[in-house]
Amino acid sequence: MIYTLTLNPSLDYILELDQITLGDLNRTKNDSKFPGGKGINVSQVLKKLDVNSKALGFIGGFTGDYIEEFLRTLKIDTEFVRVKEDTRINVKLKSMTETEINAKGPKITRQNYETLKEKIRGLTSEDILVLAGSIPSSMPANTYEELVEVCKENRTKFVVDAEGDLLLNVLPFQPYLIKPNHHELGELFNTVVTTAEEVIPYGRKLIKKGARNVIVSLAENGAVLINQEYALVATAPKGEVKSSVGAGDSMVAGFIAMFEKTKSVEEAFRFSIAAGSATAFSFGLCTREQVENLLPEINIERISFKGDGI
Repeated sequence: MIYTLTLNPSLDYILELDQITLGDLNRTKNDSKFPGGKGINVSQVLKKLDVNSKALGFIGGFTGDYIEEFLRTLKIDTEFVRVKEDTRINVKLKSMTETEINAKGPKITRQNYETLKEKIRGLTSEDILVLAGSIPSSMPANTYEELVEVCKENRTKFVVDAEGDLLLNVLPFQPYLIKPNHHELGELFNTVVTTAEEVIPYGRKLIKKGARNVIVSLAENGAVLINQEYALVATAPKGEVKSSVGAGDSMVAGFIAMFEKTKSVEEAFRFSIAAGSATAFSFGLCTREQVENLLPEINIERISFKGDGI
């Protein structure tokens, strides 16, 4: 079973207006509500790709109820830990420019955290855990490290999609896959990365630190996958980018979905790029049909590392 973990989910409230005038009454043209959170996005894309998963994390109050019911209508299994305070509401104002207001989120108690850890202790070597997104401020800074240590003990394969120290600190536990974009990769090494040629040496540094597979997205310039044996350099499909929200989560879901089916890293990587691009070319998360339509456009070059070490 695939499990996705979102420690600080949200109810995203999207408001569309012609213009916003501060200090005055503003009226919306349209509004919509969706569950937010990187792990939740991964579960939604997996379902669209006909792969089942179970969503883990913390929810509370009427907003938590809405998220859980929304996922259930999509036939996505959930096993959230209930907390006392309400799940946060993130407001996104879309007008001439886009403004986001993200709430802090509920307090997570030690008991809440221990309940979650018990669920993860129940995972086995047949399971995959996707840890995605930020950690609530009320939780320990080393939360990811503690959770992946449990995975390591259980021989549970895990994937991490996070930034900065959250990512670096889990590398010694040998994540099966990490997925920084080129901006995030550059920030990890205090540099600027823009091309596949520049990505490869830094990706190999992450492999040396413990990651088994690294995918680095380069937006319209494609993506690179690096592991101990080789790098795969891929082109990106052509299309109009409508929203980058959820594109990275779609890449993670696409890779997992196809790898579970084929056990081929290269085919999983191709499907990952198609999934991320399909979401970027849409207002919303990709569909299977959109992903499959883009697959023929993706060309992959393999660069072997045999004999030169890491």
